[in-house]
Amino acid sequence: MTRDKWSAGQLLQTSGSYWKACTLHAGVRLDIFTQIGDDHVSGDEIARKLGGDPDGMNRLLNALTAMGLLIKEQGRYANTPESKSLLVKGSPKYIGHIITHHHILVSAWSQLPEAVKSGEPVRQRSSFSEDEDRESFLMGMFNLAMNIAPDVTALIDLTGRRYLIDLGGGPGTYAIHFCLANPDLRATVYDLPTTRPFALQTIERFDLADRIDFMAGNYIEDEIKGSYDVAWLSHILHGEGPEDCDMIIRKTVSVVELGGLILVHDFFLNDNLDGPLFPTLFSLNMLINTPQGQSYSEAQITSMLATAGVKEIRRIPFQGPNDSGIIVGVV
Repeated sequence: MTRDKWSAGQLLQTSGSYWKACTLHAGVRLDIFTQIGDDHVSGDEIARKLGGDPDGMNRLLNALTAMGLLIKEQGRYANTPESKSLLVKGSPKYIGHIITHHHILVSAWSQLPEAVKSGEPVRQRSSFSEDEDRESFLMGMFNLAMNIAPDVTALIDLTGRRYLIDLGGGPGTYAIHFCLANPDLRATVYDLPTTRPFALQTIERFDLADRIDFMAGNYIEDEIKGSYDVAWLSHILHGEGPEDCDMIIRKTVSVVELGGLILVHDFFLNDNLDGPLFPTLFSLNMLINTPQGQSYSEAQITSMLATAGVKEIRRIPFQGPNDSGIIVGVV
């Protein structure tokens, strides 16, 4: 791997990059982009709408303009095509929920030195947290999956498969897209009881309540009921330590019929564990937020699957945002 050469300027730019992140977070949390919509408005008008200070609002809008997220003409602001697509509520590609989740994590990331020294998380994981945090996390996962799932389902042939379990499936986005792509497929979303309202609402939105149901449970503490010929594990193993990952995979394999598929979608490290960049940073995010969670390499996940008796293990030629990948095996 080629080593990047750092200059003082690059170090300072990286050190202060959270300024840009927090500016974006403020724009999303104040719902600036939705307030603007298709219009051209002044900073004072937005300040009045939001009950804010005109000077502070104009400073924020100017910074968002400098970042290329707004257009300013004759003292009035408009959305760019990208911000209109990605940052205006109601857009099919809206990703504001995951940006809000990132904002919630800022205070925890500021305590990274303490987490590194102690080896312990500095906050409660989002899936078990308070309502606002949990909602932004779950709907953030929905935002991300909505942009990825169509590509995933186009690559994975489930012809002839009958019943899929989406383990830790949150709002059920992948189960929904697998069912949309495979008219004869049924699915169960398995997740914590607090996730049920979000999942049922999302499933209903796609008019799939007759083919997708929800099973409440904790895959660490509870059994997984039923029998399936496809198991989809998307972004759940990184939240657990190696022993619990082994247990989750064994539990999953036990409910998959012979000849069935098990698919693991996650951020995979290289075998040296020092890249790609995002999975290494995400492993730190798990250190901050979970007792034992971490990023794993393809070799580590492959070994866990093989130990559980999975065969014909291979990596699908898919690379998602932030270097996510998919490993598939046959039970």
